[in-house]
Amino acid sequence: MKKYIVFIASFILLYVAYQITSGVILTMNYIPDFSTTGSFTAQNFSFRDRSYHLLVLLLIASIAYGFSQLLKTKKS
Repeated sequence: MKKYIVFIASFILLYVAYQITSGVILTMNYIPDFSTTGSFTAQNFSFRDRSYHLLVLLLIASIAYGFSQLLKTKKS
């Protein structure tokens, strides 16, 4: 049970770090459109395709599993 808790905790921490990092990068690269200055129309914008999201989750899960295994081998 302890191995599972270590895995879940490290997975959550890595996932939160990934979300914060990607949010900072997307925010830094966002260029607002000032051509509609003065009018309050809704702006449509989209970021790139997020099809790599599952691959990143699998990588994070693999790293979290490695952390839990590393903790197991250090205690043994």
